[in-house]
Amino acid sequence: MATTAHHPSTAAEPAALRTGAALMALAGIGFIGYAVIFFVRNFTGSFLELGIGPEQVDVGRDEIRAFSDDLYHYVAHLHIAVSGFIAATGLATAALAWFGVRRGLVWAYVTAVAAPVLGLAVALPAHYPWGLDTIGHLGLIYLATVIFVVGAALALKPLLAARTGVGGEET
Repeated sequence: MATTAHHPSTAAEPAALRTGAALMALAGIGFIGYAVIFFVRNFTGSFLELGIGPEQVDVGRDEIRAFSDDLYHYVAHLHIAVSGFIAATGLATAALAWFGVRRGLVWAYVTAVAAPVLGLAVALPAHYPWGLDTIGHLGLIYLATVIFVVGAALALKPLLAARTGVGGEET
């Protein structure tokens, strides 16, 4: 039978590592919060995403449904699917930061950074050409991203320092 060792967080960990990991985890929870808002709006009268209004999209739920019920259901399924992937990324990021980065695991740091970076690199550029980059729409994601970047920057230095010994040799 396989066993795993539990290594609780200790006061010996650098404060910057603990703080950075906590900020990264907080940002991951922020991504989950945004996903919940995204999901709920799909089932409410607003239908369109947070921060998207008549200035960006000149029709709403009723007009889309009147035009094509199949299109309405297709858009609704996309809202549900995207909210699920945003929440999953937030959960993975928060868990990796809290349980891995906080313990000084570089692989957890790399994965915790790569997951949201990939998601944002794919999703954000699609907002700009069509004027969907409103602060009401992307503001919470921008805020979570800033918190995440600050946390990742704080955690990086002690992570790298722990990997090098005297004279910069890998340990």
